[in-house]
Amino acid sequence: MTAQTSNIHFTNARLADGSLVDFTVTDGRFGAITPAGSGPAMPDAVDLAGQLVVPAFVEGHIHLDTSFYGDAWRPHIPCTNGFDVRERVAFQAQNLAAAAPMAERAKNQLELCIGNGSLSMRSHVMVDASVGLSHVETILAVREKYRDLIDIQLVAFPQSGILSSPGTAELLDEALKLGCDLVGGLDPASFDRDVNGHLDVVFALAGKHGAGVDIHLHDGGTLGLFQVEEIAARTKALGMQGHVVVSHAYGLGDIPADALAKAGAMLAATGVAIMTNAPGNHAFPPVAALRQAGVTVFSGSDNIRDSWWPYGDGDMLSRANMIGYRSGFYEDHELEAAFDVVSHAGAKALRLKDYGLSVGARVDFVAMRAQHVPEAVVALPKERTVYRRGKAVAKNGTILAS
Repeated sequence: MTAQTSNIHFTNARLADGSLVDFTVTDGRFGAITPAGSGPAMPDAVDLAGQLVVPAFVEGHIHLDTSFYGDAWRPHIPCTNGFDVRERVAFQAQNLAAAAPMAERAKNQLELCIGNGSLSMRSHVMVDASVGLSHVETILAVREKYRDLIDIQLVAFPQSGILSSPGTAELLDEALKLGCDLVGGLDPASFDRDVNGHLDVVFALAGKHGAGVDIHLHDGGTLGLFQVEEIAARTKALGMQGHVVVSHAYGLGDIPADALAKAGAMLAATGVAIMTNAPGNHAFPPVAALRQAGVTVFSGSDNIRDSWWPYGDGDMLSRANMIGYRSGFYEDHELEAAFDVVSHAGAKALRLKDYGLSVGARVDFVAMRAQHVPEAVVALPKERTVYRRGKAVAKNGTILAS
C-alpha cells in the first residue's frame, strides 16, 4: 500500500454543521472543498450519499504490548485489597508469560482500532529490568509494518517504576535512542516514593532527547493533586508547555471544586494536557470543568482485555459515548464536546499536524450514517468506512486488502 493517493473526488459528504460538500484529494490532502453539486460532474467520483464525515479518531492512550485481544481469554484476577498498581503489574507479568507472541497480539489490537476509525495513536510500551527493551523492539517493528495505515507515537513506559527498578533509567534512555517518541512515568509518590527523584529522571531524559512526557498518575486526592502540581511546575520551568501529559489523573476527580478550579487554571497556563478513559470504578477528571478552564482533555482506550480489566473495544466513538454518559452530557453541545475529546483535542495533545477537515489537511476521515455528531455519539453506527489519505482502508470494522 502507498501512503498517498492522487486526484480522488468525493461528493455529497455531510459535515458536522449539516452542510453537504464535494471535495478532491490530491496527494493525500484535501484540495478544494465546495458546496455539493457546485462543480463539474466527475464520473469517477465516490458518492458518500449524505453520510456524516468526521476526522479519523485519535487513540490517545493504549498499551499495544500487553493486550490479549484475539488471544485466549484471561479471567480477571482481583487485587487482594482494592486497587493496587504493584499487584496488577505482578498479575500482568504472570499472564504475559503464557500469552501469544506480542507482535501477533499487537497486530490484532491495531487492526481493531483502525477498523473502528482510529488512524493516529499513542501507545505506552513497557520498559523495565524484567523485559529490558524487548517490548520496545517488537512494537517498533509492528509500527513500521503498519506505518501506511496508522501513525503511532510510542512512550517508553517504566511499568515497574524508575528508582525502585535499578537500571530502568538507562533502559528508558536506550528506548528513546531506538525510536520511542516520549518518556513515561508512573506514580512518582506511591510507586517510587520519591517525587523529585522520579521527575528528575523523566524530565532529564525528555530534555536530552527532545522528547515529550506522558506520566501515568493513579494516585487520588491531595496526593495526586500534589504530583500534578509538581509536573506542571517542571513543565513551566523547562519551557515544555504543550509537550507534557498526565494520564488518568484520578486525583482531579475527587478534590473540592475550589481546588479543581485552581488546578484547571494551573494546567491551562502550563499547557499540561490530561488524558482520561473514564474508567468505571474510579473518580476521573471532570471533563467539562477542565475544558471550560482551557485544559486540553483527551482520551484513549487504555487497556483492552488485559491484566487490568477485561473491557475495551478499540472504538473511540464508543469511548466518547462513555465519557458523555459518565459525565452527564445530554445537550448537543455537550455531546459535541465528548466527540472533541476523541478527535481534535486528541490531535492537539499529540501535536498532530494537518489534522481535520480543511483544505491542506490530511484526508484521514470516517464516513458513517448519522445526521450529525451528537447522533453519532449516542447511536454509535457500526457501519463505517475509514479513509486514509483518501483511500478506503477499512469498512464495517474490517481492514480492506491493499
